[in-house]
Amino acid sequence: QVQLVESGGGLVQAGGSLRLSCAASGSIFSINAMGWYRQAPGKQRELVATITRGGTTTYADFVKGRFTTSRDNAKRTVYLQMNSLKPEDTAVYYCQFNIWAIGFNHGMDYWGKGTSVTVSS
Repeated sequence: QVQLVESGGGLVQAGGSLRLSCAASGSIFSINAMGWYRQAPGKQRELVATITRGGTTTYADFVKGRFTTSRDNAKRTVYLQMNSLKPEDTAVYYCQFNIWAIGFNHGMDYWGKGTSVTVSS
């Protein structure tokens, strides 16, 4: 069984920073791409950032220059450093990994349960 657990959310003032983490555990053969999504109240979930196994990153336009994602393959962990936070960044942030679990012959997408980020003005 594979699990993803996020941490690092909380309440921060506008202009502040937070660092989110997401770690995978379980019977894992390999982890391919990792990503961060967010969902604000009343809105659809949207992609924030992705990072490939080799470290290539992509970002949504609304976070470029402010957020940075990185990964530690040995720790099966992805990070999201969020700087210059704005009230509109308030959302539940979810990690998503494409994982090839032991006993399977292809990768599958797994999701964390989310961590809440609130940015006050």
